[in-house]
Amino acid sequence: MALITAKITHGDYGITLTDITGNEMQIDIPVEQGGGGKGMRPMQTLLAALIGCSVVDIVSILKKQKQSFTSLHVDVDGVREEGKEPSLWQQISLNFHFEGDVDLGKAQRAVDLSITKYCSVAETLRRAGAVIECKVFVS
Repeated sequence: MALITAKITHGDYGITLTDITGNEMQIDIPVEQGGGGKGMRPMQTLLAALIGCSVVDIVSILKKQKQSFTSLHVDVDGVREEGKEPSLWQQISLNFHFEGDVDLGKAQRAVDLSITKYCSVAETLRRAGAVIECKVFVS
């Protein structure tokens, strides 16, 4: 059985992806490009995968360090190559915002370990030429 199946389910470009356990994700392109705008753009899903991969690592590392946080949210932004097809991510900026009883140094170390050592998505993007920058905030 396939790990993921994709089927056009809305308009010309709207795709529903279903994984082996039945989880679904919607991908589409913006209305101004001929799509329905009813899902993430394909290149956005790479950034979403980067966040997902790193957050799993970070939570695991901080649990081992007995750090307690009540909230974590991540903002991501990126710049793609201009005038090229395909247009790859050149620069990716991640801002990790922790709330709770978390030592800033330990949170920074967990983020660094994820992005530079453990996260396969980060390494994939780096090998494609992306520069990934991270900032950590604790409140």
